[in-house]
Amino acid sequence: MLIVMDRSATGEDVGRVVRAAERLGLKAHPIPGAQRTAIGLTGNKGAIGPAAFENLPGVFEVIRVSHPYKLVSREFHPEDTIVSVGGVEIGGGRIVVMAGPCAVETPEQTIAVAREVKRLGAEVLRGGAFKPRTSPYSFQGLGEEGLAILAAARKETGLPVVTEVLDTGSIDLVARYADGLQIGARNMQNFELLKRVGRTGKPVLLKRGMSATLEEFLLAAEYVLAEGNPNVVLCERGVRTFAEHTRNTLDLSVVPAVERLSHLPIVVDPSHGTGRRDQVIPMSCAAVAAGADGLIVEVHGKPEEALSDGPQALTPALFGELMGRIRPIAAAVGRSA
Repeated sequence: MLIVMDRSATGEDVGRVVRAAERLGLKAHPIPGAQRTAIGLTGNKGAIGPAAFENLPGVFEVIRVSHPYKLVSREFHPEDTIVSVGGVEIGGGRIVVMAGPCAVETPEQTIAVAREVKRLGAEVLRGGAFKPRTSPYSFQGLGEEGLAILAAARKETGLPVVTEVLDTGSIDLVARYADGLQIGARNMQNFELLKRVGRTGKPVLLKRGMSATLEEFLLAAEYVLAEGNPNVVLCERGVRTFAEHTRNTLDLSVVPAVERLSHLPIVVDPSHGTGRRDQVIPMSCAAVAAGADGLIVEVHGKPEEALSDGPQALTPALFGELMGRIRPIAAAVGRSA
């Protein structure tokens, strides 16, 4: 349920509703708004109806939430959520571009790329210190050494860092270095990992699983929000289909669908979504036109020598072209980049 408070409701009125919910075994989530405060209630198995709250002082309306996901729903939170990653706001009027190497390889490689992407307009540095790979013989990342390199790149450039966390045992380590924690496609339904990153309070970049429905995607985000962490950025990175002309099928239709159903920001990963360098720029343009709040793009100084995903990485020159191409499109849809 969602309890909408009257415009004139006091803090005591809100507290009274919260206490009433807790006495009934529910969890209350106050959501301050520009005009009114709303209170989302979770944990209701269906036995508790609106009558338990609608006559309390300060209550304007009690709304049943029809979706299985509650906290991520626009019914709970009608206003757009803006997530700050190291001071960079995602979900506002600006298209935020996150860029960097797929994998951290050396300090020189990572810092050089960080300098270039910042110069060309990126606002967040992405890079993998821990790399989940299909083959056990592929490069798995540098671990903590890679995290330290990312921290050095942040110190050099001022770009906040987003990097992937693979399991519950590495969360505290990654959280010490990173400004945002990425949950990869393979871990989208690792529910213990989602709960633990939720408890860190750090911003979470949640990638859609390669076969996940929209409802499954939003329910994965619900796990993070249910732990008291509202700072989730969704990421469309392509789904597995029968297509052979592209690594994955980048489902841009999910962007307006998410924006209709959820208040969370959504960004698009055209690098993993296509797996092909020649498709990254066109699909970046399409993502911005579709309403995405940002992009996450792989950039490498020498893609032919990259230890991970070289065929989909842009050179700095191509990344500069991408930034030049998306700016007029952003302006056309009322955004900036």
